[in-house]
Amino acid sequence: MRRRARWLILAAVVVLVAALTPVAWRVGEGLVEPGAERAVPIESANLSGSGPGSLVSAMTMPGFAHTNEGKGMHSARVVYRSTSGDTGAPTEVSGSVFAPLGAPPPGGWPVIVFAHGTTGINEPCAPSLSATLLNMTGPVIAFIRNGYAVAMPDYQGLGADGVHPYPDSRTAGLNLIDSVRALRHTFADVSKRWAAVGGSQGGGAVWAADEQAAAYAPELELVGAVAYVPAADVTGLVDKALNNTLTDDQRLIWIAVVESLARLHPDVNRDDYRRGAAAKYWDVLTSCSGPMVSDRPAAIEELQAGDLTPASPEAADKIRRLLAAWALPQRPLSAPLSVVYGGRDTFIDADWTTAAIGRACALGGTVASRLEPGKGHGGVDVTDQYAWLQDRFAGKPVSSGCAPA
Repeated sequence: MRRRARWLILAAVVVLVAALTPVAWRVGEGLVEPGAERAVPIESANLSGSGPGSLVSAMTMPGFAHTNEGKGMHSARVVYRSTSGDTGAPTEVSGSVFAPLGAPPPGGWPVIVFAHGTTGINEPCAPSLSATLLNMTGPVIAFIRNGYAVAMPDYQGLGADGVHPYPDSRTAGLNLIDSVRALRHTFADVSKRWAAVGGSQGGGAVWAADEQAAAYAPELELVGAVAYVPAADVTGLVDKALNNTLTDDQRLIWIAVVESLARLHPDVNRDDYRRGAAAKYWDVLTSCSGPMVSDRPAAIEELQAGDLTPASPEAADKIRRLLAAWALPQRPLSAPLSVVYGGRDTFIDADWTTAAIGRACALGGTVASRLEPGKGHGGVDVTDQYAWLQDRFAGKPVSSGCAPA
């Protein structure tokens, strides 16, 4: 049994590494097509509640459930109530929830929330709308086989009405916490004890959830969080855009940031941040589905550095202020946090993450971190992180080293 458990953990590591590698975006992969078998309500779901985490709907996932892997678990696409991290206003968010078959352990199935990386900023970009979760079923399957129930939120504005605030980790973190509540309202025998794991945009969401969990959801018990290559603070994109030093990967992130902020704030003028090929192909570059997707590679190829330079210092300052308001950390941690990141990351500069870790340590809490100098955004070594999470569920002591190893 121990050998099998180690094999399953290793399998989880392999599939998670693949799932965390951002591909801006995971376009058109397995989106649910009209005419597919109709979803029906989940009989066990409790839709009687109100407030954050309560269910608006819980439906079967026929496309996923009929796969060989999907047959081995309970699955549901849920719409649940959550909260905007910016305004505190109530929102509705979609996602997917899963539970193992068979008899649960005492106290119910422990929970892992899997926080996905960037999939796009439009409503169709939601993993829950895809029969393959946009090719991210691997982590879900591995966690289920290891005896965990799993929640995988889409984040606000993906899969349900609303604007996706990219990359607002605070809002995404609240969506993560409420996905645990939604999971517990959907399937029976699910524990209140949970952990979170995610990378890139999902890494920022995990970090923010860790900061907010104790105050926002005191009835739940967060045992720990693992953030890979997290988008904790991307305010540095502004200076790189001004200096025309954005990497090719950061250009696409910058476009998504500007578009998201323009949707949220009418005083953000897109034309202050785009010209040339960026202006010509703006809608193509922010798409994740439909006919425009096929034009994305050519549009990306035409981009020039000056196409994305802010028109003025004032325009740059406007984005800088908005991103700074979203930057982590914002409060002390609720539970131990483990951060693994790469020194050659072309999406998120390593020094941005190092600085965020330092500020988190100063605020208090337990932070374990590791900088891998030769690794990029998708290549960090996570093979030790599952043992770290298992130790958190087991209540073992945590060694806190606030400086990167």
